Amino acid sequence: MKVYLVGGAVRDQLLGVADEHTEKDWVVVGSSSEQMLDLGYRQVGKDFPVFLHPGTQEEYALARLERKVGAGYKGFKFDTSSQVTLEQDLSRRDLTINAMARKAGELFDPFNGQKDLNNGILRHVSDAFSEDPVRVLRVARFAARFKKFGFKVAHQTHQLMSQMVASGEVDTLTPERVFKELNKALSYETPSAFFKVLTACSAYQKVFPSLDNQAHQNHSNSFEFLDNLNTNKGHIKFSIWLKDESRRNIKALCNTIKCPKQYQQLSELVSQFYQFSQDFTGRSSNEVFDFFTKTDALRRKDRFEELLTTFQLLAIDIAPIKHLRDLLKDIDVSKLDKSDIGKAIQIEKKLIINSFLNLYNISL
Repeated sequence: MKVYLVGGAVRDQLLGVADEHTEKDWVVVGSSSEQMLDLGYRQVGKDFPVFLHPGTQEEYALARLERKVGAGYKGFKFDTSSQVTLEQDLSRRDLTINAMARKAGELFDPFNGQKDLNNGILRHVSDAFSEDPVRVLRVARFAARFKKFGFKVAHQTHQLMSQMVASGEVDTLTPERVFKELNKALSYETPSAFFKVLTACSAYQKVFPSLDNQAHQNHSNSFEFLDNLNTNKGHIKFSIWLKDESRRNIKALCNTIKCPKQYQQLSELVSQFYQFSQDFTGRSSNEVFDFFTKTDALRRKDRFEELLTTFQLLAIDIAPIKHLRDLLKDIDVSKLDKSDIGKAIQIEKKLIINSFLNLYNISL
């Protein structure tokens, strides 16, 4: 029984970006499920044996081979016998930079991953890459994560990804996995590469079929805007990505990829009011009243703050919106007519809005 550190942890160590938060994955060669259980490991894998270390809780997987037997990334059968070698296990991995292993300081690199790492190349290990549609998303995500290091997708890998799109293999992606990879890409400093790689291999419209073609062109011209935004909140970046889409398309997309409600709600509000907010003080008092009503600004305070944050990241002056919001928030209900308090509050809000807009525009 031999244990090796594999995959991303080895890659990140060699790249110099590993830290205490880097997840460590281990592969076990020459063992069996029974032996792992006898040693106190707890099995968690359903499709193939993965075990949690009794102390560190890190994942240890038996070395395995896989054979494609059906569509999609779940269409595989696995061989985890004790005869499977380390090189055979590494050969089934997606990219050469992820197909390296370490044991006691010694590097095992049968597919020249370190060379590709030094040259900034994302290259598939073998043609078996095309059997798993998730790998198209993963390559795009790695392009986003390592864009700052100058990484590019190898020409042969790009061709293989394009073939996977044309063959329909990408159509078998599950909604949950699409969102997972998208959300990870958005968490990086330079998510634009994720969308550009998908666009280059024609996967963008396949993965996000509900998005509008014209808006897609707008996205293509402004993907870089997502890079280096001063926020680490995925749902805000998600909303900025979709700012040119219709609410209907956003709803369809979120239903397709099963994104959280927080993502959908903020995206729909940004889509609805992005243009409106750019000329906020030039709107009528009724339009401004409707804006605060439809955004539920006074009750959904946290969500409204995130909407303002999104507008600010889009280079919109949010000061007048915040000022007026604060005026509306400070209405003294005790001084209003109690016979129909709802109507009285509505009238008071409109008076405040009208007065604010008049004074604001006079002062310009």
